Amino acid sequence: MIKQPPYLKKGDKIALVCPAKKLPKSIDKAIALLTSWGLEVIIGESVYASHHQFAGTDKLRTKDLQQFLDDPSIKAIIAGRGGYGTIRIIDELDFTPFNLHPKWVVGFSDITILLSHIVSQSGIQCLHGQMPYTFEESTPEAIASLKKALFGEKQTYTYDSEFTNRSGETEGVLIGGNLTLLAMLQGSVSEMDFDDKILFLEDVGEHEYSIDRMMRMLKRAGKLANLKGLIIGAFNEIEEEKISFGQTADEVIWDIVKKYDYPVCFNFPTGHIENNLSMILGAHVSLKIETNNVQFKYL
Repeated sequence: MIKQPPYLKKGDKIALVCPAKKLPKSIDKAIALLTSWGLEVIIGESVYASHHQFAGTDKLRTKDLQQFLDDPSIKAIIAGRGGYGTIRIIDELDFTPFNLHPKWVVGFSDITILLSHIVSQSGIQCLHGQMPYTFEESTPEAIASLKKALFGEKQTYTYDSEFTNRSGETEGVLIGGNLTLLAMLQGSVSEMDFDDKILFLEDVGEHEYSIDRMMRMLKRAGKLANLKGLIIGAFNEIEEEKISFGQTADEVIWDIVKKYDYPVCFNFPTGHIENNLSMILGAHVSLKIETNNVQFKYL
């Protein structure tokens, strides 16, 4: 059973950290927004640190994140941004105090490393959603979904898919995140158990052949065979190659999973997009998929 951290309430302390890449711009507006929710925002040293492309050295980022994992007065930890770098520090972190006093950990993209590790090793829910670096470009709906997820308001997402879905109804535990990072975690202690789960995937800046390769790697590893459902989010900023691969990202994925019989939906509003709706890893959800319409609900 995956445990749920306590939902936030006004007056709670939360921490901002940067476990990966450094911030190239101010996040003062995001801090002001979080404060307006009635939260006391503690700024980690890594938020303003710089070491080459990283938010400080590996040692500094590890120490910064560790202090907030250890501190029971901190009720949520939000990553300032993704980029690259979380995998460099994940094995240096001690989750023992965190396991005794669970709290929400929030982020997406490179932070998939941290989220997957927490679900796998701690059995604690965490939150795939907008980060302060992306707040200013975010839709109001995505920001609202983050607040509702943190404060415990149950949500239902409905949308129309442009790509044809495989219809069906299912429910189960939600897992997922960035395809590249999930592929990189296979064979490590940080990989999640995919069996009997509803999986969501997203990615950015990858060529179609790379998406094809990673999906086939997951298929060969048996990760796609026993799912209860598959949610395909945004696969965007795909650079055009000199010689066309001949399939879009959605077509690539469908070609690989069409042999299975579980429901599959495309164009789900999650990923490196403005309308990046919050997804709670480890939560029990229901999924109702029709040819071009999807309803996703937290149970």
